[in-house]
Amino acid sequence: MTELSSADAPATVNKWAAVAVLLLANFMNLIDITIVNVAMPSMQSELSAAPNLIEWIVAGYTFSFALLLLPAGRMGDLFGRRRLFMAGIVIFTLASLVCGLSPGIGTLVGARVVQGMGAAIMTPQTLALVPALFAPAQRGAAFGLFALTAGLASVTGPILGGLLINADILGLTWRPIFLVNIPVGILAFIGALALVPRGEGNRKLGIDTVGIVLAGLAMLAVLVPLVEAPSIGWRSWMWPMVVAAPFLGWGFVRWQAFQEKRKLPQLLPLRLARSDRFLKGGALNAALFSAVPSYFFTIALYLQSGFGLSPLQSGLTTTPFPVGVLVASFVTGWFGSRWVRWRVLGGGLLLGAGFAGQAWAVWHMGAQISWLQMAPWFLIGGFGMGNTVSPLYQLALSAAEADDTGSAAGAVQAIRQIGIAFGVAIMGGIFFAALGGAQHGDHAAYRIAMLSAIGYACAVAAVLVITALLTRMTLPDD
Repeated sequence: MTELSSADAPATVNKWAAVAVLLLANFMNLIDITIVNVAMPSMQSELSAAPNLIEWIVAGYTFSFALLLLPAGRMGDLFGRRRLFMAGIVIFTLASLVCGLSPGIGTLVGARVVQGMGAAIMTPQTLALVPALFAPAQRGAAFGLFALTAGLASVTGPILGGLLINADILGLTWRPIFLVNIPVGILAFIGALALVPRGEGNRKLGIDTVGIVLAGLAMLAVLVPLVEAPSIGWRSWMWPMVVAAPFLGWGFVRWQAFQEKRKLPQLLPLRLARSDRFLKGGALNAALFSAVPSYFFTIALYLQSGFGLSPLQSGLTTTPFPVGVLVASFVTGWFGSRWVRWRVLGGGLLLGAGFAGQAWAVWHMGAQISWLQMAPWFLIGGFGMGNTVSPLYQLALSAAEADDTGSAAGAVQAIRQIGIAFGVAIMGGIFFAALGGAQHGDHAAYRIAMLSAIGYACAVAAVLVITALLTRMTLPDD
């Protein structure tokens, strides 16, 4: 038996209540990524951890999360997406408890790896369940809410992290940033049990063990240099990984072709890889996410190190961005499945205008940060992102057949994760190269560094616009 179809879902479940549960779990994962960065200094001080071990609090999570996205998506197709979603919530929540109670850095890093595994198991199911809940014309609104969740998490994480650490609840310093996941995880689990549609999956699809290994090795070969090089510098052992990455990727594709020819299980069905809609939606989604999270990473450095803002003040400064995404979620819901190409074009133009406006605001910034100068451009950029993410998700997932939705969702998010890693490495590299050896509080140096980094973000927006102008983007119902 396959998952519940969108035609059946309205009669059996409250669709929007089910989506609220998916968004709650997705938000719990996304905010955990951003909130940890704020707590790193407190963790290092309390645990007396070496810098190379502290970095693994983030790196361990990143690697386990990225490596399991694709196989976890396929497991949802096989064993049922609600079942995998709930299993992911349980693993993530229990790992959060261990993180919050960790007596030392080793336990914390290990728990973060397991936490990343739980996040990877539940995350592809959140997107894959949308087609099971909604008819094509209604999916735009749901995907728009996922964009809103991402925008809110990027801003809320630093704010909530700063508040929790400053409050020092019961003398626990940084530990509440993990413990707060426990009631949220319990609520999400109960909500999934009551509201998310049941489905048994299709176990006839089978498990592609060799494909899982090849895909994992290829992801590692790409991500390890990208994630580690900014922290520890480029090392000689990274070169073999860079050289091996394309060969491993080629080997994975050839293996999938071999499996397809023999009519055996495939981790990523090649009918997806051959689809123009899937490739275009996935690649542009990765490009978009290579710019936006990286932009928030660099703007936080600009505001906090360059101008002395606290994490809370920095987060509040960027709040108009998720407000723009929120407004866009209503607009993109009205569009439904119509005019995908023009929505990507318009969203790319607005996103580019937001980045360009930020460059103007940064260039004219004096000795104090002016919220009024920056706020309109954050709002415009957020509105542009909100109008771009939804059609790109729709485009990519429209290529998947019912039994392949989890695999497609996992692949799109794995590609997106690579895009984020590329963006942080490239945009962060540009920022620090332009900054040179400048000291904290050197307004002029941080201004030049921020302007240099924004150049990459503007280039990504241009790619979105040019691709939408020169290529065809239509959904099956168009």
